[in-house]
Amino acid sequence: MRFAVLLHGCGVYDGTEIQEAVLTYLAISEAGHEYFSVAPNWNQHHVLNHLDGSEMPESRNVLVESARIARGAIRPLETLHSEEYDILALPGGFGTAKNLTDWAFHGPDSHIREEVKEAIVATLKARKPILALCMSPTTVAKALEGTGIHPKLSIGTPHQPSPYDISGIAGGIERLGGNHENHGLDSVSIDAQNRIVSAPCYMMTAGISEVWRNIRLGVKAVLSLVQKTEAFGD
Repeated sequence: MRFAVLLHGCGVYDGTEIQEAVLTYLAISEAGHEYFSVAPNWNQHHVLNHLDGSEMPESRNVLVESARIARGAIRPLETLHSEEYDILALPGGFGTAKNLTDWAFHGPDSHIREEVKEAIVATLKARKPILALCMSPTTVAKALEGTGIHPKLSIGTPHQPSPYDISGIAGGIERLGGNHENHGLDSVSIDAQNRIVSAPCYMMTAGISEVWRNIRLGVKAVLSLVQKTEAFGD
């Protein structure tokens, strides 16, 4: 199987969560599969100092920054075609809600970049699965708003420790037509009908080993969706 991994910058607070991206690569590789990376070729919303959270007076390109994680092996999102991959994977980080959508500022009333929406919708129309980690289910929900697809998604659970407003974000997903499921780090949400797997990762209070196990569960689950599709010839 071949994964397309959609990055959106470099760094948890203004781009891709680096550990989630690298652990996604590792989980795919350890499972015996391939991946390649894509990212949008536009400027990120802003640049933050990851030491103190302050905004820095500079501009950075999402594709160029994402290349740091992908070791330079990355392509513009606009060149992606659904025939090239079997699974689309979206690691988390604030970049998904700042550079792919503006959910970080407007919640479910946000806008999504058209190229991102097209990639997500094209994947599902081709009956290929999506793996959405951390905050990325909000991007999936926004892409599917108004399409008639009502995905099952999870960004975590309010019943376990989290640094974020899980209930509020889950409510936003529901507003867009999604169905939010509560999952902690020991499980993932599997929407078999729409072929979407989501895992909370760092949306919950977690260490890197817990996130690693959660991502591995997600990769295993999304691969099983491909195998079921092949078995039934759908």
